[in-house]
Amino acid sequence: MKAIGYYNALPIDDPAALQDLTLPEPVAGPRDLLVRVSAISVNPVDTKVRRNAAPDAGQAKVLGWDAVGTVEAVGAQVKGFAVGDRVYYAGSITRPGANAELHVVDERIAARAPTSLDDAQAAALPLTTITAWELLFDRFGVPQGGGAGQTLLITGGAGGVGSILIQLARELTQLRVVATASRAETRQWCLALGAHAVIDHSKPLAAELKAAGIGEVDLVASLTQTQQHYAQIIESLKPQGKIGVIDDMAVLDAMPLKTKSLSLHWEMMFARSRFETPDMAEQGKLLAEVAALVDAGRIRTTANASFGTINAANLRRAHALIESGKAQGKVVLQGF
Repeated sequence: MKAIGYYNALPIDDPAALQDLTLPEPVAGPRDLLVRVSAISVNPVDTKVRRNAAPDAGQAKVLGWDAVGTVEAVGAQVKGFAVGDRVYYAGSITRPGANAELHVVDERIAARAPTSLDDAQAAALPLTTITAWELLFDRFGVPQGGGAGQTLLITGGAGGVGSILIQLARELTQLRVVATASRAETRQWCLALGAHAVIDHSKPLAAELKAAGIGEVDLVASLTQTQQHYAQIIESLKPQGKIGVIDDMAVLDAMPLKTKSLSLHWEMMFARSRFETPDMAEQGKLLAEVAALVDAGRIRTTANASFGTINAANLRRAHALIESGKAQGKVVLQGF
């Protein structure tokens, strides 16, 4: 089968950073779906793994943690899917990625794709949707329909996770949603997705919130550059507020949180699949719920750039855009 992968961890401007490969077809395990991949999207995790994780000598590593495709075979213990089903999912970081013609995924973390979206539009959603959903409902503990009187600040609102988090918070809670953006086009993107207000993260957050008449907030979803904004996030939070973090940083000192009794919440959407937690199937359930919201016209795709067919050259372009920090929404690729 065709696949895109690499043999050495390299910068994206090196042609060998991602290569067109021919690899053996995977075989579905007892709880797996064998999926013929039709579309994918690219996330920051793809670029982080590519830069830092070298495969064993002589072995190729395939990335990709967003896919839409058609089920070609099911494992002996699969009950919820059948051959021919059109599915979408984010996969597991402990298994080969979906940048390949055929891919296997545990049925518990997959769902039928939204029928109102084409393959590329649907491929933009899974990983960021799971991340945003878990952050909002599991880590922050905001009940669906709840959050009245509280404010959620989302740093990096125009990114992949921010783009879906704005929508989930607006559609499924009563939170006031404030996003950050530093360019006119990203500001407008956040407002179009439903943010009540947008502030500039290139300026001190606390002062920006005050100038907007908002003041301190209850929740902060810190989606990017947490280390850079950390002191301002703490200043911007009300006592007993909550910080949710998804990005990587060299150091994260929790001591400054003590005075306000702030709580820190890590969101890692791969935790459930990596450890096969008893509630692993919650990811498939939430993807099914979001598919229904999409088909009802309440949630829209976050796809914002299409880079053509799934091949090494186009994936290198996509990785370069993600690494530039200027991506808005999601980058998608479709077909081989």
